[in-house]
Amino acid sequence: MSESGTTVTSTSPTVRSRQSALVTPEGSTTIADTVVSKIAGIAASEVSGVHALGGGTARALGNLRERIPGARTNYSQGVSVEVGDTEAAVDLDLVAEYGVSIADLAEGVRRNVISAVERMTGLHVVEVNVTVNDVHLPQDDAPPPAPQEQRVQ
Repeated sequence: MSESGTTVTSTSPTVRSRQSALVTPEGSTTIADTVVSKIAGIAASEVSGVHALGGGTARALGNLRERIPGARTNYSQGVSVEVGDTEAAVDLDLVAEYGVSIADLAEGVRRNVISAVERMTGLHVVEVNVTVNDVHLPQDDAPPPAPQEQRVQ
């Protein structure tokens, strides 16, 4: 405060950069968590070296659900988000392909998720946490052994 009793306020560049197109004098736009989680899941899946999203249990349930006729792919599998008025935080669980640098993979996933979420929603992404639960090996894709003929009928 100055001696005359008036308060001096300044608008720093960081305060101005936090303003969002989602909150305007004309009204506000709210984006549901499921929207952000789908965008983040698709963006993460697009990165080369990501085999699958989700932990072991989530992937198993997802595989079962996809076998049901008429079922759709769950793009938000392995994705958890927190969405505020102007910011979002994303947590991802994924399986990496064997031979890929996990540090480089995580950086690529972060970059792609931040870019997609910010571009499509206008939200500022404050963090993207990546958890690598497993490494996919080429022999994991080997076809199951052929069923043996039954000896008795």
